[in-house]
Amino acid sequence: MNDETRNRLLAAAVALREGGRRQEARARLVELAAARPGDAEVAYQTAWAHDVLELEAAAVPHYERALALPGLTEEDRRGAFLGLGSTYRVLGRYEEAVATLRTGADEFPADGALRTFLAMALFNTGAHHESARLLLELVATTSEDPSVRAYRRAIQHYAQDLDAVV
Repeated sequence: MNDETRNRLLAAAVALREGGRRQEARARLVELAAARPGDAEVAYQTAWAHDVLELEAAAVPHYERALALPGLTEEDRRGAFLGLGSTYRVLGRYEEAVATLRTGADEFPADGALRTFLAMALFNTGAHHESARLLLELVATTSEDPSVRAYRRAIQHYAQDLDAVV
């Protein structure tokens, strides 16, 4: 299959997903992924098509392939880390979720969604302090609430050691 055909088929499948025809989009993407196993973007879109249908276990190998292959845009790579990490978490694969989301958050430190999902996965592993620290830092650095902004420095300070007493 040439690149022009691939691009046309991929665009049509994404349009189907975005138009609410998710089953049809998934079927087309599964066919395209089988024809283009070395295509990171096709793998990512195929994973996404499974995820929106709540077929998380079937999404995992596509996400893993998308992240292992070269060729994802920065936006799609962030989305693949978030999708795979979140999917691992939903499946109860908490350690894999933490590892994936931590890698994504390290690669994209400004992405608050990755850090939020990492905090949830950390909570699931029992790492409650690190989970709370991440969330407090995120609140402190991103909140537009004037009352939170007034205490931003204090929140960031206390987030480092929630058990500290004077």
